[in-house]
Amino acid sequence: VVEVLYFAKSAEIAGIRSETISVPQEIKALQLWNEIETRHPGLADVRNQVIFAVRQEYVELGDQLLLLQSGDEIAIIPPISGG
Repeated sequence: VVEVLYFAKSAEIAGIRSETISVPQEIKALQLWNEIETRHPGLADVRNQVIFAVRQEYVELGDQLLLLQSGDEIAIIPPISGG
């Protein structure tokens, strides 16, 4: 079980700031994103813009294998828009 934290636009889309989800301990980064997107389909719109972080480390949405521990934090952070 991991905690997913949503920030700014991703929180607006998901309608929540955080939730816990149950995922395999070993999961590819892209599979983890797909699990989250299944719960909140609107996130597909920001998929290519978000920063995806696992335990406060930036992760590419690709094939690398994540070894998750129960309670790990996954953050979905949209780009910060400047003016």
